[in-house]
Amino acid sequence: MSKDCFNIEGYLERINYKGSLDVSKETLYNIHMAHALSIPFENLDVYFKKPVYLDRESLYKKIVANKRGGYCFEMNGLLSIILKGLGFKVSNLLARITIDNGITYKAKTHQVLCVEIGDEKYLLDVGYGNNGLVAPILIEPGKEQEQFYDTFRIIEVEKYGYVLQRKVEDEFVYIYAFDLEECSPADFLMSHHFTSTFSESLFVNKKVCTMPTKEGRITLTDDHFKVEKDNKTSILEIEDDDHYNELLKEHFKLDLETIR
Repeated sequence: MSKDCFNIEGYLERINYKGSLDVSKETLYNIHMAHALSIPFENLDVYFKKPVYLDRESLYKKIVANKRGGYCFEMNGLLSIILKGLGFKVSNLLARITIDNGITYKAKTHQVLCVEIGDEKYLLDVGYGNNGLVAPILIEPGKEQEQFYDTFRIIEVEKYGYVLQRKVEDEFVYIYAFDLEECSPADFLMSHHFTSTFSESLFVNKKVCTMPTKEGRITLTDDHFKVEKDNKTSILEIEDDDHYNELLKEHFKLDLETIR
């Protein structure tokens, strides 16, 4: 693919963004939210064992030109390229996800971003694939920050640096740990290879397609379609492959027949 095909205007059209492009907090917040609300997190290429490339042109072709989604290395990788192109100071980081509320942490296999504006640092993540950030969050330990239907905060931990937490009822649950050490492209290639090929990886074994909404989140997996809206949850069981693809096309504008 020719590098001339890569352009910020195409990306902005993909995320339905028509706002300011100056290097400011407002621009950062609005682009992040537009991306999160417009492009689905999905692992369909990984699940169907199709190659996933992380270079600039491949990310643009898949997510922008072909109107697909992606998982963390693709979604945050593309956002990083775009923000750097606009003049933002971006660091690409790797985080450790926890699924037992901070008792144990997995290897560094989740890409996130840190953006500096003046003396402030922000955590960005449009590729978590669960109830994660919809907008950037200021890296200020202990500060509770609301985003639509959710409240997040970052705390400091001695071993790993920082932990992102999400408020569930009256408790804060642990999502992932990260530090501010910038990683190299080779680090992401290694993590991506492991995540997309390891036999016990979730993304190898289960189809996941999900997007936040201003009221909650929609999620489609192999066996159900879940709608979280206004703190209420409804679940529809998947009948067969045709039913799955109908929901995929209706809610995520993707067609399994053109992907697998």
